Amino acid sequence: MISKPEDYYRSDAFQRIKSFADKQETPCVIVDTQTFSRQLDELMENFPFAKVYYAIKANPAVELLTILRDRGCNFDVASRYELDKVLALGVTGDRISYGNTIKKAADIRYFYENGVRLFATDSEADLRVLAKAAPGSKVFIRILTEGSQTADWPLSRKFGCQTDMAMDLCLLARDLGLVPYGVSFHVGSQQRDIGAWDSAIAKVKVIFERMLEEDGIQLKMINLGGGFPANYISRTNELHTYAEEITRYLHEDFGDDLPEIILEPGRSLVANAGILVSEVVLVSRKDRNSLHRWVFTDVGKFGGLIETMDESIKYPLYVEKLGELEEVVLAGPTCDSADILYEDYKYALPLNLAAGDRIYWFSTGAYTTTYSAIEFNGFPPLKSFCI
Repeated sequence: MISKPEDYYRSDAFQRIKSFADKQETPCVIVDTQTFSRQLDELMENFPFAKVYYAIKANPAVELLTILRDRGCNFDVASRYELDKVLALGVTGDRISYGNTIKKAADIRYFYENGVRLFATDSEADLRVLAKAAPGSKVFIRILTEGSQTADWPLSRKFGCQTDMAMDLCLLARDLGLVPYGVSFHVGSQQRDIGAWDSAIAKVKVIFERMLEEDGIQLKMINLGGGFPANYISRTNELHTYAEEITRYLHEDFGDDLPEIILEPGRSLVANAGILVSEVVLVSRKDRNSLHRWVFTDVGKFGGLIETMDESIKYPLYVEKLGELEEVVLAGPTCDSADILYEDYKYALPLNLAAGDRIYWFSTGAYTTTYSAIEFNGFPPLKSFCI
């Protein structure tokens, strides 16, 4: 991982991307496949005992999916549209998990007809639909976990259920002819507190033990979700530190004979591999004595930078101009007052920054193209390239 901003600008990956970007119109995201492959190598080396199910929603570029396919990885799929994408690459249903707990009966049937037999769930209603549309399939129950205070992009409340309900759902799954296969959780995206996995794994241990002792159900899989961090401005530990601690937590709770372990990485694999290139549209002040300039770029919340909402994710920025710096407010180009990227957190940019200058947003390979609006204000979706 790259720990200092200046290391980004000097890296071979940046030079490759910049050379390509100089020939492109902005805004666009350029993903370096060498960096992506290196991140994948690092993940697999640090978790040799785990199966990788790539979270396609992070970045569904065919070039990246092909690398994963050829490396024997699996896929965490959230919709039938993502499913079609991996099926078109020759990926078979046994390498796919339907990881969305909110799904239509017709979509469940579509997955089942295409050979998918592993489904996430967190409610009785969904479980009953699964029993009808995907009979005999394996299900894993997603539980609620703490971690929203330490994750830059929390994923609490909407998905998962409490521990007691998870056990009820395991029993119901068995009674409905499904296979209660395991438990999943997600500690929050860009999770910087490794201890969040410790408490979540401890919850899973309780479920495993009680289901076996009280109901004779042998759960066989733990889905650790994603959450591993990318290189944004806030400091994080290196991936090997996460791996060492999480492996220790697993062995403390489950001994040497671990259940099947699944990881669902997205951000940690592709974010660092991508750079978003934008252009300054306008630099202005709101009054004569204003302490801050407003810098408007041709990309904003609706163009792929939705994770700047509440200023949650703070990307390292680079501009080529040198000189005296001044803190600015950064905003997007659309006619919506919500399209302000950073107003409380102030980036310092050169005083001589002007319309036409380019801004390079690092670690933007994940959750940019997939969050880009189709036609807000008529702007087209964010262009994406893999090199």
